[in-house]
Amino acid sequence: MKTYGQFCPVAKASEVFCERWTALILRELATGATRFAQVQRGVPLASPTILSRRLKALEAEGIVERRRSKTGRSWTYHLTPAGQDFAPIVEALGIWGQKWSRRTLQEHEIDLGLLLWALEKDVRPQAFGRGRAVVHFDFHDRPLRQRHWWFVNENGACEMCVDDPGHEVDLHLTVSLPDMIYIWRGDLSLSHALESGRLEADGSTPMRRHLRDWLGICSLAHVKSERDRLAPAS
Repeated sequence: MKTYGQFCPVAKASEVFCERWTALILRELATGATRFAQVQRGVPLASPTILSRRLKALEAEGIVERRRSKTGRSWTYHLTPAGQDFAPIVEALGIWGQKWSRRTLQEHEIDLGLLLWALEKDVRPQAFGRGRAVVHFDFHDRPLRQRHWWFVNENGACEMCVDDPGHEVDLHLTVSLPDMIYIWRGDLSLSHALESGRLEADGSTPMRRHLRDWLGICSLAHVKSERDRLAPAS
């Protein structure tokens, strides 16, 4: 870990927090990820080697604690009290990003895997009541192999399937990938997306009515952008 060579507490904290990938790793752990594969889904551009190295460094600094899984065959990762103290800082970064960095998505930011992971983590399967409820996403702007995804909600849990699970689909959602990211990020309201046809929901009235309750959007979606508001008039 590189140092700033200063005794200043800001410098000391920055040595830990400002290392590349650290804020994103802490974001994943703070929002419920515990397994290596789960953390990796949230930071897909970090190779397994780099991610393992960063987790070991955070463990050495007392930020992350590694525990044996319930089966004893693998490890899980958890924030220590020192790591939990970073959670408000991560949230503050997110709030700043929502206020000052929102703009039209660039091509390299349109990340299907990250969106699917965010949805899988944050949807509320209990919104559809008891029994199985299957939601099918059709990202109509993606290649065929990336276009169809199924979310099976059952027994209070949600599982994303890359192949048709073979169950009857209760709710079909057709949307472009950028528009779904805008919905998740809070740039495009669910109501406007449905009314304008940018998101099409095909299913029974109860299923469509509970879509809002089921869909887990960004916890910071309510934070309004200041970037456009303060832009000079043309």
